[in-house]
Amino acid sequence: MPHYSVVFVTPTTDAWIPAYLATAGPLVQKHGGRYLARTQSHEQLEGSDPSPGLIGIVEWPSKAAAAAFYADPAYQPHLQARLAGATNTWFSVEGKDDFAQP
Repeated sequence: MPHYSVVFVTPTTDAWIPAYLATAGPLVQKHGGRYLARTQSHEQLEGSDPSPGLIGIVEWPSKAAAAAFYADPAYQPHLQARLAGATNTWFSVEGKDDFAQP
């Protein structure tokens, strides 16, 4: 079953971004993922929470592939840099419709 990562990121410093981008993209591909969106161009239509600086959406072949990316030792220093240099919210989403009519 496909799986998705939906990530809201608002950088508080940009020092970590070049190294993160150089490493994260190839690691996403290594684990079978592909970016569906990685953009600052978005419009908030509902809610009162502050809009994030950027939104990333990654499609994975499975939840296990997403977890393997997140746990990859090569990703860990970049994950820690992102966590220290931005406010972040990361959702792990199963690619299914729980409300589909039979």
